[in-house]
Amino acid sequence: MGPVRRRLIWGAAVLFPAPAWAEVCAAQRPNWDGTTVTAWGEFLYLLQTPIVLILIIATALAVRFRSEWGGLVVVVGWSLSTFLATGWGTNGDLRAVAMNEGCIGNTTLFIVFAALVCVGVVLYTAPLKRDKT
Repeated sequence: MGPVRRRLIWGAAVLFPAPAWAEVCAAQRPNWDGTTVTAWGEFLYLLQTPIVLILIIATALAVRFRSEWGGLVVVVGWSLSTFLATGWGTNGDLRAVAMNEGCIGNTTLFIVFAALVCVGVVLYTAPLKRDKT
């Protein structure tokens, strides 16, 4: 085996996800049990984060009192939570590696859920039109 072939084999071995990269998963999800996380599992995980639980309560209050300003705060909060949950911030590369490893799932369901909540809050808390007759 020549030096070129040996380098190619080692280079290919480094490119594929391996258990050596599991330290990324240990940093992202410390209690991960080794099974691949699905989109549904990721959705349920993200719903249990403290910021989302606070947003659910704030959304219920904004809808209950039909508050326009409360609805605005809730929509901004949901937007920020989806920004942070999808890894568009500084840890995007680590998140991509963790998704390849299988400890983080796809966040599409969470994004769709947050978008539907935002649309519902905006439509429900919009001011009612009154006739001036």
